[in-house]
Amino acid sequence: MVWIAKRQPAWVTSDFLTFIGVLGAVIFLIGGLLANIDVRYLWLSSAGLVVNWYGDSLDGTLARVRQTQRPIYGFFIDHTLDALTTCLICIGIGLSPVMQMEVALLIMGGYLCLSIYTYVSTIIIDEFRLTYGKMGPTEVRLILIAVNTLFIYTPMWTEKQYDFWGRGYGVFDFIGLTVAAILFLLYVIQLFKDSRTLSKKDPLRPYQRK
Repeated sequence: MVWIAKRQPAWVTSDFLTFIGVLGAVIFLIGGLLANIDVRYLWLSSAGLVVNWYGDSLDGTLARVRQTQRPIYGFFIDHTLDALTTCLICIGIGLSPVMQMEVALLIMGGYLCLSIYTYVSTIIIDEFRLTYGKMGPTEVRLILIAVNTLFIYTPMWTEKQYDFWGRGYGVFDFIGLTVAAILFLLYVIQLFKDSRTLSKKDPLRPYQRK
C-alpha cells in the first residue's frame, strides 16, 4: 500500500480516496440490483468491491506517506462513512438474487458489531484492530467476490430449493448464514477475552456503607 500511495498523483487526497471507497459500495449495490436482470452484472458488483478496497485501504496510508494526518477529522470521516459503506454493501447483497435480504442483514449486524468493537477498543484499550481471527475487511471482500463468481458459474446451486417459514432459501443463503455466524462468534470470543483482561485491570472495589 505504501508503494501505491507514493505513486498517486498530487490531486488524489485522503478525502478523495475515502469517498471513492463509498462510490465502490454504491457500484456494488447497483450491480447487485441489476443482477436480477442478468447475473453477469455481479461482475460489476465485484468491480465495486475492488474500487471500495482501493479507496478504503489507501486513504490512511496516503496521509501517513505525505505526513498529512488529521487524527480527529480523519477518524471521524473514515469510520462514519465505513458504517454507510457496510450498509450499502449488505443491502446490495440482499437486493441481488444471491441471498435473501434477511441473511444479508444478519451479515451486516455481525460486521457492524465487530466495527463498533474496534472503535471501543481504540478508545478503551488504545488498540485499533483491523482483523479478528485472521479475518479483516480485505478477506470479507474476497469472500464476497468468490461468492459472486460462484453464483455466476454454478447455476445448479442458485435455486431457492429449501423452504422455511414460507421463504425459499438456497445454497448461497446458507453460505451467508455461515459468514454471519462466524462474524458473531468472533465478536463474542473477543468480548469475553477482553472483558476478563479489563476486569483484572479495573477490579470491582468493595462496597463500604457510610
